[in-house]
Amino acid sequence: MNRRLLLLTLCQGLFLTNNVTFIAINGLVGLQLAPFGWMATLPVMGYVVGGALATPLVARSQARFGRRGSFQIGLAVALGSALLAAWAARSQDFWLLVAATVVAGYYSANGQLYRFAAAELAEPSFREKAVSWVLAGGLIGAVVGPNLAAWTRGLLPTPFVGAYLALSLVAVAGMAVMALIDFPPAPVRQHGEAAGRPLGEIMRQPVFIVAVLGAALGYGVMNLLMAATPLAMQVCGLSFADTAWVLQWHVIGMFAPGFFTGSLIRRFGVLPVMGAGVLLNMLCVTIAVSGVSMTQFETALFFLGVGWNFLFTGSTTLALTAYRPEEKDRAQAAINFCVFATMAFTSFASGALVTSQGWTWLNLGSLVPLGITGVALLWLAQRRTLAKASAA
Repeated sequence: MNRRLLLLTLCQGLFLTNNVTFIAINGLVGLQLAPFGWMATLPVMGYVVGGALATPLVARSQARFGRRGSFQIGLAVALGSALLAAWAARSQDFWLLVAATVVAGYYSANGQLYRFAAAELAEPSFREKAVSWVLAGGLIGAVVGPNLAAWTRGLLPTPFVGAYLALSLVAVAGMAVMALIDFPPAPVRQHGEAAGRPLGEIMRQPVFIVAVLGAALGYGVMNLLMAATPLAMQVCGLSFADTAWVLQWHVIGMFAPGFFTGSLIRRFGVLPVMGAGVLLNMLCVTIAVSGVSMTQFETALFFLGVGWNFLFTGSTTLALTAYRPEEKDRAQAAINFCVFATMAFTSFASGALVTSQGWTWLNLGSLVPLGITGVALLWLAQRRTLAKASAA
């Protein structure tokens, strides 16, 4: 761990503060302003869809302005979108709020690259740990985000305007911290030199395919079950305080393992750690379908968080081996687009499925993407074993 990684970890914490606060308040503000009740979660979906749409723009920004310049642009967008959302809440304009969250998706797509940038700030022997440590910075957001929303929701006469204004200050803080980080310069290409392989060729590699499946499906299953949990707990007669406690431990499970996931990958290898993530998610499903007590919700969601951490950190580490330095911008954009697209689908599907099919069938259905991920990991492991055998 070095000074630059510590600063980037702090930026990750501020990024997750923005994310968690947005998730906590956008649906509530949407419910107040939406013309129809079913439209209340459109501001939540807008953030995810905006992230998916912004991935190619972020890739071009990274290529043109470098890491720090592009990250500062993302933080400037976070500042502007938070102010726009505050004005939308103040003026009671639902569609302006949706537009603000779509614009904020640019910052989300930008912040998702912090984990890749972490690997560039460390020695090659430390990059797995660098990725996991920066992801662990999300614990800051897990603690600050919900409390920030609670402290500032009634700060001004119109509910939640103060929360959006507070997020603008979080963005300013992020810009100040980012200004202190010196990222290594991008590789200089000579005039006429090819900018690496075509994206299609990069994406056809088995290692890239498995990295994308692990990141996208792992995030999708986590988002599907996490978003449905408050509805399921309400149906089961549990209080909002119980729901908040369960979600808090879920977020701790997501980010606390970041302090040691990198070490596990160094010791056991990336594929076994990702496999452990799949097994933990399956354990989550097993506990969830066994009953609907407070303890079962809490335990299941905690294991879901840890499983996500192993899969997402492992997928990021695996992806680093799939592209060359000059190919990183478009390769990372492709990975993040797949993640955002999957999240957008699961954000929409979660509420519909849990209300129509129930909590048990929702969990059982999540075994399908988990099974696909597990099969993909076994396939890549077998390919590597055969390649070593033929090389010997």
